[in-house]
Amino acid sequence: MPFLGQDWRSPGWSWIKTEDGWKRFEFFGHDLGDDNNNELDLEELCDENKENMYVGNVCEVAAKKRKKDFVNNNTKTQFIYQEKWIYVQKESTRERHGYCTLGEAFNRLDFSSAIQDVRRFNYVVKLLQLIARSQLTSLSGAAQKNYFNVLEKIIKKVLDDQQNPRLIKDLLQDLSSTLCTLIREVGKSVLVGNINIWVCRLETILTWQQQLNNLQIPKQLTGGMTLSDLPLHMQNNILYKFSDASDIINLGQATPTLRVLSEDRHLWKKLCQFHFAEKQFCRHLVLSEKGHVDWKLMYFTLQKYYPKKEQYGDTLHFCKHCSILFWKDRHLALLFKDSGHPCTANDPDNCLMPVSPQHFIDLFKF
Repeated sequence: MPFLGQDWRSPGWSWIKTEDGWKRFEFFGHDLGDDNNNELDLEELCDENKENMYVGNVCEVAAKKRKKDFVNNNTKTQFIYQEKWIYVQKESTRERHGYCTLGEAFNRLDFSSAIQDVRRFNYVVKLLQLIARSQLTSLSGAAQKNYFNVLEKIIKKVLDDQQNPRLIKDLLQDLSSTLCTLIREVGKSVLVGNINIWVCRLETILTWQQQLNNLQIPKQLTGGMTLSDLPLHMQNNILYKFSDASDIINLGQATPTLRVLSEDRHLWKKLCQFHFAEKQFCRHLVLSEKGHVDWKLMYFTLQKYYPKKEQYGDTLHFCKHCSILFWKDRHLALLFKDSGHPCTANDPDNCLMPVSPQHFIDLFKF
């Protein structure tokens, strides 16, 4: 495999401290135009003493150096570099030493921008929830700070657009339970940072939970068409598009018609077939009083024993050829045939595989 890193003889990257932690930045030059007011014109000083050639040479060199310094100081602007990919290294090689950790991947992959994409929002929330359950103590101090910065942006987004509050409530519940356990058993587990920082974070989480509990979604007062005005077959088709049982139950509470449609046996049968295998049906068969299969009760029984099928609009991708984890931009892939990372394979698309949140965690278990 070719070496994809930076030349080891180079001086290294330049870094800048931001609210999300340390970020790499690059310099980009702009045209100066005719603004030369700040430049020291040493050539005039040289003309006054042309008899001394040595002084003239010194002045010429000094003038060039001054001009170069002026260009460097006035044409370079800081630009924070946002990573779209990271090389997943699990062992040392001749070209690379060390390995990639979960915290490093969380810092370098741009999760702050991912939460603004509706296709990636649920994916990032699920990943944060898995980290909160089992991997929070494995994060470095910078990764923990970045974790809570991303979480704060998610809370602000949910409070502003009033969408997906149930997902965030589940995330905060798991996170608060983990923090309570860690604080209670301090000394038995390794905590990165002062205990007062973790107590402050727990208080912040409790405040967020209170804000979400007080969230009131205003009733739409528009005089246009509503969901109940649609034909019955269209309302039924909307219910069949849901893959979460909670969404079906909540929508069934909106109107009496939707309540009847949400209790349809065929609807819950399709939901069971989507999430679970037929072999699992036989092990936990639930029959009603009339001898028919109670698919709704069967669904809630099966989810106690087996994990549900995860479905996301967009996920991280892993290249098996390059061992690179990255966000794939579908627009760039269609327009410019960009694979989203510096792939060296002849056919990059055949080397890609989607990465679920649990698979993301497992990639960094050594």
